Amino acid sequence: MNGRPGLDPDTVTVLWCTTNGDERRTARTLLLRSAAGMLGVPESEVWVEHEPGGRPYLGGAGEGVRVSVAHTRGALAIALTGRAPLGVDVEGVRQLRAESMARAWLHPAEAAWISGLPEQERSVAFLWLWTQKEAVGKALGRGLRGGGMSRRMPLPEHWPPGPGTPPAPHPLPDADDVASCAVMVGDGRHVLGVALHCGAAGGSGDGGVRVQVRRISRGTRT
Repeated sequence: MNGRPGLDPDTVTVLWCTTNGDERRTARTLLLRSAAGMLGVPESEVWVEHEPGGRPYLGGAGEGVRVSVAHTRGALAIALTGRAPLGVDVEGVRQLRAESMARAWLHPAEAAWISGLPEQERSVAFLWLWTQKEAVGKALGRGLRGGGMSRRMPLPEHWPPGPGTPPAPHPLPDADDVASCAVMVGDGRHVLGVALHCGAAGGSGDGGVRVQVRRISRGTRT
């Protein structure tokens, strides 16, 4: 992917926006528009196809660009890179039975971390881990099957994350060929999780990858 306009092989670009209930259609439109803009080609030269398991990939001029798409009620996110398989997930912040859900589904170390936080921070912390688990499952191409919910994610060095804190991928504790991170967006109303399967590109750890997150409008051309 070196030399292709707008695609730094060491960067994952994550674009997100709010929506009005048309997340799926808008996500496809923005994916094509963003990929074409980054590659410097007409939108007609890029199209979306799907693997048997449903994971999207780009055809035409977009062949070889790794992509991932996520949407939740009121928001969507797309991620693009020229490096390795990746995943993205987005969730709206809301109140959850975070402590009991963590004990039931997450790794014991993660459940202990959530339980040790002030009660008002536990729902966000749960979603911080949840979005990364979803993103990792997408990057690996198998979703949350086979114990994906109990797969350990890297815990944040500082909590809560300060506003404007840039996302920095860290290797998973039990799988150093996969790296993940999360970031708060929209004034704390949404959480984005991002993951990269570095091993699929012949690397390990985070491989020096940068994650750039940018909010766009649905009519934006990248």
